[in-house]
Amino acid sequence: MNTVFIAGHARLPSGMAAKSIYETLTITAEIDKKYSVVVAANCTLATEHGRHFVHQLLRGHSLHDGIDEPAAIMKEHYLGKAGNALVSALYDLYRQYEHYRENHH
Repeated sequence: MNTVFIAGHARLPSGMAAKSIYETLTITAEIDKKYSVVVAANCTLATEHGRHFVHQLLRGHSLHDGIDEPAAIMKEHYLGKAGNALVSALYDLYRQYEHYRENHH
């Protein structure tokens, strides 16, 4: 298999639709092991539209370039209540990926 599946987590703010289902927000990404490119991404936002937004934002991004650019785009373009949690989950996902890379290369 040429990909690795990694998840990043963050606490959700109160008063959110997804809060009734999950205490945390999770972003998952399938990442190409050779080039560190996100092949597919998803998250635990309540709406399919929100999940698609996260997928479109991350798909094709190489984690070799860090996570600051997608995080900045998220801050600027995602104006829902989960914005800060999404950014935190992105950074957590990146930390998990860095940990994986350190232990597998």
